[in-house]
Amino acid sequence: MATVLSRALKLPGKKSPDLGEYDPLTQADSDESEDDLVLNLQKNGGVKNGKSPLGEAPEPDSDAEVAEAAKPHLSEVTTEGYPSEPLGGLEQKAASSLVSYVRTSVFLLTLGISMILVLLCAFLIPCPPRDLHSTWSRHLGSQGGGDVSPLELADVNGDGLRDVLLSFVMSRNGSAVGGSRPAANLVCLSGMNGSTLWSSLLPEEARDITCLELMPGSLAETICLVTGTHKMLSAFNATSGKAIWTLNPNYLSNSTLAAPVVVLPDLDEDGVRDLVVLAIGELQPDLCFLLVSGRTGSPVGRPVKYNIVGVRNLIGPQVYITTNGAVYILFGFGNIQAVALRDIFVQAQNRDSSPPSLQIEEPEWEKRRSINLSELIDVYSDGVELLQMVKAPDSNCSNLLITTRQGLVLLRGQNLTPYWTLRLQGLRSPPTPGYFTDDQTLDFLLQIQDGVGMKKMMVVDGDSGSVVWSYRAPCHMKETPATSAVTSDRKSVFLFWAEGLSAASPNSDIILGTEPPSLHHLYLLHPAFPSILLDLANTTGTVTASEVGINDLWKDAFYVTRTTGPSSEGHPAALVVSKLSLRWALMEGQMAQLQESTPKIGRGELRRFLSRIKFVEAPYEI
Repeated sequence: MATVLSRALKLPGKKSPDLGEYDPLTQADSDESEDDLVLNLQKNGGVKNGKSPLGEAPEPDSDAEVAEAAKPHLSEVTTEGYPSEPLGGLEQKAASSLVSYVRTSVFLLTLGISMILVLLCAFLIPCPPRDLHSTWSRHLGSQGGGDVSPLELADVNGDGLRDVLLSFVMSRNGSAVGGSRPAANLVCLSGMNGSTLWSSLLPEEARDITCLELMPGSLAETICLVTGTHKMLSAFNATSGKAIWTLNPNYLSNSTLAAPVVVLPDLDEDGVRDLVVLAIGELQPDLCFLLVSGRTGSPVGRPVKYNIVGVRNLIGPQVYITTNGAVYILFGFGNIQAVALRDIFVQAQNRDSSPPSLQIEEPEWEKRRSINLSELIDVYSDGVELLQMVKAPDSNCSNLLITTRQGLVLLRGQNLTPYWTLRLQGLRSPPTPGYFTDDQTLDFLLQIQDGVGMKKMMVVDGDSGSVVWSYRAPCHMKETPATSAVTSDRKSVFLFWAEGLSAASPNSDIILGTEPPSLHHLYLLHPAFPSILLDLANTTGTVTASEVGINDLWKDAFYVTRTTGPSSEGHPAALVVSKLSLRWALMEGQMAQLQESTPKIGRGELRRFLSRIKFVEAPYEI
């Protein structure tokens, strides 16, 4: 308390012996000495070693202050209640300002570099091609006839969009080998705008074009296999259009290629999948298989002949791999027979052994060998017209969908027993697989000739074989192709051609409208609205081939058609290739009401539903 009281009674000025007296003259002298002290402090930069510049040490007021006075005070000395500047304070402030300036400069420099990089990425790096409403039509001139219309989709330039490959006859008096067969042209069109990417001359008309990767691996290049109508089998580089190899026609001797080439597993163990072709004798009705190396195009052994007389249309050949891994080749003339790839390989190589991958057998199939234990296995023999492989929903193998003169049959691939049978007449075009019902089993759209100028479309349930949807429409175009595309919700849209539905009564054979029968419309059926068809496009030509491709980037599907215009005497038909974006066409299409539905579907509700549709790759292969 005494110390506090003494501090409280202190007054500025010189000390008087009598603490209780206050002398104004002494106060004035004290003020002058204090001014001198401040000036000296400003000149000398502060207090050194706890002493004032006048050499007088501060007088302690208490024992605590004595102890404090013993410690050096470099950071804090008070004079009349004002803090003094620390030692080197100006240098520290300058250094702090310099660090702050450097930090700000580095931040602004980094921000500027980042903005420049963003602008470079936005303007210099090309964006993926957008295919929102890529609808184009390309006239390829006049074609000199031809019996087949091959069409294939494959991405050949690496832009993420599938391009269009087709072949057509150029002229009937072309410069083919020997001058007896017309020359043909193999053309690749850009999927983006229809421009020609490359073209290559062919010695004969092409029967089939198949593009795939023969060598496994992500870096494998795409190869296009082209099968001719006579003796040609060639492999082309899909990117450049240059021929990689061509099968020497002399290996076929007096035979002609009867069907497209079939891709097999790797037989000669060179890392590339191999091939097999089926040839028929020109003079003698002999049938032979020839194994071909996928790397060089050379035969893998000699031809393997079978004494089979072709009476009806040729079925196959097609390769079938069972659940156990056994490989069989399916073929026939009005029937279906199977031969083990192992047996063909052993005869072609003229040896008793075969690779381990070919030594696997399927017990249920082997039971069907003929009584004399021949190499041929009877699969089905009842007026077969078409054969398709259908992915089985509950296994890793495929079922066999067989079109006959009496109807449709689905065989289990495991034991070749019938799954269901549908009796109907007039089915000639291949069934189109897709998802119509909710059981995640492939259903089938059928087109049946139903009177003169009329056809009936029906959807068959793939699980039971019963008809779940049907409609009858006018159509004078023979064997018009139908296709399907899978949506993200595991449904399918079905596309087919018919004449204007508004011109005919659904339940009448009489055409009521005035629309010319040469005008055909492309209609789309969605399982969510079975009473509505969408009119997407129309054409006056004859659609000879069509394919559906998927744009994975934009979740869109595109529909490619190959159309020939009307031809007259002395004037060959014009060839037109067209591409239509389905998502764009869905929003622009016209609605055709097949029957009244309850509740009635409005145009706005339908458009909102169609705008949300996204297309994906089909999980099945045919």
